[in-house]
Amino acid sequence: MPTTRRHRVLDAGPQDVWAVVADPHHLPRWWPRVQRVEAVDRDHWTQVFMTGKGKPVRADYRLISCQPPVQRAWAQEVEGTPFERVLREATTEIEVRPGPGAATEVTIEVSQRLRGFARLGGFMVRRATRRLLDEALEGLGAACER
Repeated sequence: MPTTRRHRVLDAGPQDVWAVVADPHHLPRWWPRVQRVEAVDRDHWTQVFMTGKGKPVRADYRLISCQPPVQRAWAQEVEGTPFERVLREATTEIEVRPGPGAATEVTIEVSQRLRGFARLGGFMVRRATRRLLDEALEGLGAACER
């Protein structure tokens, strides 16, 4: 399963970063292209993205692991959705660790199992995912940093 991992040190305390990472309601503040989050409960939520043409796209997620205040992971529910044509599975994991001084080290890892012809473009998917994760870390920094 292709995995993409990005890391950054944020100028914010681990508690501040965890407060943003642990609450899906904060995703529009830092995760790229998320316009809003709906139907949030303890371990499920829906992210509403906007396409380049301005059309909303919904994606459902479920929490698969949470070890406060260090690790949180979720999986996209792809079965029965338009994403099923391209993805078999997609998971995101975030680790939050104390960094140097009052900083925080954040690592985001996305693992994707592609379906059908999409498997042939794995290198393009990884490159796009790297850009996405860099944008997410930039947004997380802006949402948390002092």
